[in-house]
Amino acid sequence: MMKWGVVLCLLCFSVTAFGMNEAALQRAASYSEERGGFDFLVLDHGNRVFESYAKGVKSNSACKIFSGTKGFWVLATLAAVKEGILSLDEPVSETLPEWRNDPHRKRMTIRQLMTCTSGLAPNSALQRHDLPDANAAALITPMVAAPGHAFTYGPSHYQILCEILRRKLERLHTKPFAYLQSRVLDPLDITLADHYEDPAGNPLFATSFIVTARDWAKVGQLILQKGRYGIRQIVEPGLLAQCFKGTRANPSFGLGFWNNRNAADGAREVDIEDTLEPAWYRENWRGVCIARGVPADLVVSLGSGYQRLYVIPSGGLVIVRQGHNARFSDGVFLRMVLDAMK
Repeated sequence: MMKWGVVLCLLCFSVTAFGMNEAALQRAASYSEERGGFDFLVLDHGNRVFESYAKGVKSNSACKIFSGTKGFWVLATLAAVKEGILSLDEPVSETLPEWRNDPHRKRMTIRQLMTCTSGLAPNSALQRHDLPDANAAALITPMVAAPGHAFTYGPSHYQILCEILRRKLERLHTKPFAYLQSRVLDPLDITLADHYEDPAGNPLFATSFIVTARDWAKVGQLILQKGRYGIRQIVEPGLLAQCFKGTRANPSFGLGFWNNRNAADGAREVDIEDTLEPAWYRENWRGVCIARGVPADLVVSLGSGYQRLYVIPSGGLVIVRQGHNARFSDGVFLRMVLDAMK
């Protein structure tokens, strides 16, 4: 499908006009491409100042962003909060009556689903595209911890969120993807190249979107503009800010987005994907950060294979990196990009 080479096809847009060092950005592009990257985009205060594609890759090609999908559904959920359809701290059992007699499940909240601290097992099987009904499979996912006590990253939490939205929106005679389309994708002028649903018509909330870097970057611009895009306030600023606050179980993960807050305290830099590899009860999220020497207000929408949407509000930067799975360091890459700002 795509052929990779070490030669970069560079499309640069008025780099020097925005005070950025083109040579430094090319070094960052080379670093990414040598490690499986095929797409690298930088926006400076909304201006596209640098864009590169690996040899053989068409400009603005779409890529599966895996868990980057979660961020889109988080925005849709926050839109539903704004419209009074649900609240983040309502018990899940208000919408799932079959869970009301379970002593743990009845205490679980929507917020805990979105922070992956609901206590559900990760249930990675829910990422498969051939499940007859992913929502039904998610509903029987076992509990492995009390709600709020552990970080168990996996698709189970977000597929339950899908079922909650499905039932809530059914009363309004609409479906989750149609709601996402009208409240998030259309206002951001985003056209997905593709997405996956199970045979029952349930979108796979945790990992299914295929999108271009330019369109994914629009989510970053929304974050920079505190929930606003163009003249439209899509998400309330106070609600959006909650996405970037971690939990006691994992201070680096909020509502679907990762944060770099611990970097201000000299935390240890880790590879998030490597840290997620062991069983959830062996993971250590204490004192970790995404990148040292990078602003602590960095937030990241992160997908497997080092699909990345980075947003640095203090620098007005949105950075997208897409590629295939290979050894890659967020910290090294971001420090190279920031060198271009000096």
